[in-house]
Amino acid sequence: MKRVLVAAAFALASTAAFAAPLTYKIDANHTDVVASWSHFGFSNPIAHFGKVDGSITYDPANVGASKVEVTLPLSGLNSHVGDFDDHLRSDDFFDAEKFPNITFKSTSVKAAGKDKLTVVGDLTIKGITKPVTLAVTINKTGMQPMAKREAAGFDATTTIKRSDFGVGKYAPNVSDEVKLTITTEAIVPKPEAEAPKAEK
Repeated sequence: MKRVLVAAAFALASTAAFAAPLTYKIDANHTDVVASWSHFGFSNPIAHFGKVDGSITYDPANVGASKVEVTLPLSGLNSHVGDFDDHLRSDDFFDAEKFPNITFKSTSVKAAGKDKLTVVGDLTIKGITKPVTLAVTINKTGMQPMAKREAAGFDATTTIKRSDFGVGKYAPNVSDEVKLTITTEAIVPKPEAEAPKAEK
């Protein structure tokens, strides 16, 4: 009996170790990217980037095979002040008419301790691409009870310089450094419906 239990445990461990990674689609309803900065030292405003789209592939057995691709439409920018949003989208800052999206694409993912990852990738703003490093916390993976599908949740932070991306107006009075705080939930998509069989 002991041999049987050991063999079963080994088989289960082997299956887990070699399980295929899961690819999740970002759930925009439960994802928020928040930018914060200093305004002349008097206040620390924030702006939200919603309508987030993208995918996360996470492989706990081979973290280096994981990857992230994200698009932030500037149409989802929301500081809760309409005039300020319009100014941020103007050519003084993001020039959203010409560059409607911000994108991020990972170039490496590494384990950084229990439930921690370091994700390096290319951030593109206003047509300018620079490497950034995200400090990531794995919140939870498993079955999402409402969707009844596998899901994963992550938090992440990084700090960037506006001037690196051509949006440095009013620096340094308005801080050049902007802190990004990210929370995201992503869910394995539903399988595509099978195409109807052709009649013979």
